[in-house]
Amino acid sequence: MKKSQPERMCVGCGQHKSKLELIRVVCQKDGTVFIDRTGKAAGRGAYLCPDAGCLQKAQKGGRLQKAFSMNLSEELYQKLAGEI
Repeated sequence: MKKSQPERMCVGCGQHKSKLELIRVVCQKDGTVFIDRTGKAAGRGAYLCPDAGCLQKAQKGGRLQKAFSMNLSEELYQKLAGEI
């Protein structure tokens, strides 16, 4: 019997995809936000498609801010865009 892959939803476009196809963005308790390539970092996670358009949609709709319950700076979005 084949195991199914865990699915997550992109906060940008709202599509459900395999966890392995998405990029995990993590917010730690101290407010540090970064891209978690391992998928194992401690903290609150949100998932994005590896596409700059999804990051822009998430920024425009305030979806990452809502997922992390905090305000995110323009600099942080630019940093994330550079890493995607």
